[in-house]
Amino acid sequence: MKEQISQLIEQALAALVEQQQLPADTTPRIQIDRTKDKSHGDLASNIALTLAKAAGMKPRDLATLICEALPVSDILDRTEIAGPGFINFFLSQGSSRAVVRQVLEQGEAFGRNNTGEGRRVQVEFVSANPTGPLHVGHGRGAAVGDSICRLLAATGWDVASEFYYNDAGAQIDNLARSVQARCQGLSPESPEWPEDGYRGDYIVDVAKAYLAGETVDAADKHVTGATDPADTEAIRQFAVAYLRREQDLDLKAFAVNFDLYFLESSLYESGAVEETVARLIDQGHTYEDGGALWLRTTDFGDDKDRVMRKTDGGYTYFLPDVAYHLNKWQRGFERVINEQGADHHSTVTRVRAGLQALDKGIPAGWPDYVLHQMVTVMRDGEEVKISKRAGSYVTLRDLIDEVGRDATRYFLVARGPSSQLTFDIDLALSQSNDNPVYYIQYAHARVCSIMRKLAEEGGSWDREAALADLDQLQEEHETALLRRLDRYPEVVANAARDSEPHTVANYLKDLAGDFHAWYNAHKTLVEDTQVRNARLALSEAVRQVIANGLDLLGVSAPESM
Repeated sequence: MKEQISQLIEQALAALVEQQQLPADTTPRIQIDRTKDKSHGDLASNIALTLAKAAGMKPRDLATLICEALPVSDILDRTEIAGPGFINFFLSQGSSRAVVRQVLEQGEAFGRNNTGEGRRVQVEFVSANPTGPLHVGHGRGAAVGDSICRLLAATGWDVASEFYYNDAGAQIDNLARSVQARCQGLSPESPEWPEDGYRGDYIVDVAKAYLAGETVDAADKHVTGATDPADTEAIRQFAVAYLRREQDLDLKAFAVNFDLYFLESSLYESGAVEETVARLIDQGHTYEDGGALWLRTTDFGDDKDRVMRKTDGGYTYFLPDVAYHLNKWQRGFERVINEQGADHHSTVTRVRAGLQALDKGIPAGWPDYVLHQMVTVMRDGEEVKISKRAGSYVTLRDLIDEVGRDATRYFLVARGPSSQLTFDIDLALSQSNDNPVYYIQYAHARVCSIMRKLAEEGGSWDREAALADLDQLQEEHETALLRRLDRYPEVVANAARDSEPHTVANYLKDLAGDFHAWYNAHKTLVEDTQVRNARLALSEAVRQVIANGLDLLGVSAPESM
């Protein structure tokens, strides 16, 4: 509807230009917004205010001219001019009902578009260190990142999802020492236990598997335990592979799949890190001070310069990140989105600065970042902090086992990533209207139940006949549903553009609310054939949109509950 109203305004402005009531070079940016108060119509535009100066007239006078020049259209009931010159558009009943036909004809394709035009985009998310089970923060990243991928694919992008394994560095050393200590019969209570060692029960599992000589298959890594407690490097290789496999299993249980797993260690093995350092030096953006090599990130907006190579010869963590993102650029991704925890906030400016310093033609502000805040898990009104298996945090698997994949995915994506999230286990388990995922899925199941009841009563539904009877949808609840359905493509487009899948989750909750209110107020399987057909068509349209939206969130749409 926004597009159609925009086209009507364009035609009106063209007519006014032809009548010489507007300058010939009038090229406005037409903005259409949905109104919050239905007494102000369905849609509104500030076009008269933006053009008034160029037209040399008062905004309200120009608004009057635009309204008079609007072509006759069956989608409009009337227009009104409000305030300083806003134009409010009241849509006709017929225009609202047209969405039912669109949904039923397009089915799973309803809401999709080709904005991306096949352009390449890469989304990196989760990217956890292979040092332990995935925690709920990783789960939030997985839910948000995977939903972003689904939204981008639904809007015409060629999407590649990627998991970056930090399989090098101090944390991997801590992992190896922790497993080695367990292999030697030590416990976290032992004086000899590594100071920064990992204490969860999963370390015991890794040590037992290593000593037993088990073989681990994890993506591209296949490692057999050497059984020797003294072989630190063998333990390191086995532990990383073992925990990569565990994380892969967690993600599989979460219905998240990746197109590529990228190893940090490969950047060192291929020489990419050294080549990046050499390029930065050649470009004149580095200097040595105090035995360390620095990058002048202040040249590119950072608040201070950053160390690249420490005095001991080791690299700081952001240097391989720059090399990694150069690799992404060289692979031809026009757009890159990194979904990461809020603790990565400080790396955004540094990585972008490093990429600019390379002078490789990478656009400023590339890549994009979506940073999510922490998750607090609650049960019985109290925070849940510890998982026995992990030792110090609640794991993603804990939540999946407790409340199921659907509730876990929905709850982790339903709030904007920039806001802290409270995951209420009791709410996620409840079968009530207070539980949003249950509320939405129940709306879908209710429509399926209506169709089953119709079949059980020996009835049938003629879709084409139903579409011809849509003018029977006259009730206020039906109008609200129609208007809500019409918003879905816009919600999807905006969510994909802004990397905000939570807006889809919130939309589905509102759509379910409108449906339940209508269902409770009006019977669907009535005696009047025309009314019954129209209401069945509306019900099926709601079911289809709910299914489409839930799929974008990786949540199932059950036919019965």
